[in-house]
Amino acid sequence: MTDKTAAKCPVHADADHPKIMPAKVGVLVANLGTPDGTDYWSMRRYLNEFLSDKRVVDYSAWLWQPLLQLIILTKRPFASGAAYRSIWNTEADESPLLTITRDQTSAIRETLAARYGDDVMVDFCMRYGNPSTKSKVREMVDAGCTKILFFPLYPHYAGATSATANDQFFRALMEEKWQPIARVVEPYFEDPAYIDALAQSIETAYAAADKKPEILICSYHGVPERYLREGDPYHCQCQKTTRLLKERLGWDNTQIKTTFQSKFGPEEWLRPYTVEEVARLAEEDGIKNIAVCAPAFSADCIETLEEINEEIKESFEEAGGEEFLYVPCLNDNPEHIAALCGVIDENLLGWVNKG
Repeated sequence: MTDKTAAKCPVHADADHPKIMPAKVGVLVANLGTPDGTDYWSMRRYLNEFLSDKRVVDYSAWLWQPLLQLIILTKRPFASGAAYRSIWNTEADESPLLTITRDQTSAIRETLAARYGDDVMVDFCMRYGNPSTKSKVREMVDAGCTKILFFPLYPHYAGATSATANDQFFRALMEEKWQPIARVVEPYFEDPAYIDALAQSIETAYAAADKKPEILICSYHGVPERYLREGDPYHCQCQKTTRLLKERLGWDNTQIKTTFQSKFGPEEWLRPYTVEEVARLAEEDGIKNIAVCAPAFSADCIETLEEINEEIKESFEEAGGEEFLYVPCLNDNPEHIAALCGVIDENLLGWVNKG
């Protein structure tokens, strides 16, 4: 029986021709990244890579790098390490984002294997930290992938997320002697299956709650307000996701609200800020029971497990709030995996055929 996965010499080539792996298609999903550990040096390496990215902080390097290297990276690794330790997966000795992304990838791999067999190879990478984009592109090329579909797991486009992930993917392709054909998945912020998966997660959380929340806060990662004026569509895409979710749930505007979190630095960022808005709702509107979800995050991470479920929750309770329900990200929920695989199917058209 012939091994379809083994490298072979081309049929009409000379016997001494280098062997070539059978051609297949790679699906490479990507998320933001994670430190290798919570110690100072692991955190410093990770934060240095992240905060040195011009897509993330676009200030002049002459101004930013001295501030980053001499001040921020001497202090912030300690605070960030403590935050990560509060949510760290101690059993696997890794961040929840890494655990969840691996689980998502396994579920996607299983689903696509049932549809396409051995013709499709599925793996994941991180923009910052490990496993690196470069290493995974190399593995796919070595495995015979002549085409790669790159899928940043960000429902909404932003220069600081989708674009920088794409940048790193393209850099990796630049180093390949035989460069695979590439496609990049566009943002899926309005995909009906994604919206439905979000809605089902809200309905499930509300059904399990002792008391129905008075309002749902859709908290998206923030970016400087300047980015909106410079043409970044992130703000508009976030607003549309909230609107579509509201319509799918059959709610009105009093039951759902868009906010933005994770501000740092001196600039004005997209408003309202989640941490301030939840306090305002308690203090000024007398709302005692809220729910918070994070539609822009495909997997739970430091910004959801620590920032939302600890810092933002604390802000609400200190302002007089009583009941705080955090709705987990979609993670590896079956409805989410089905939505992601549907997006992948659309983007594989013309490359592979279902078995």
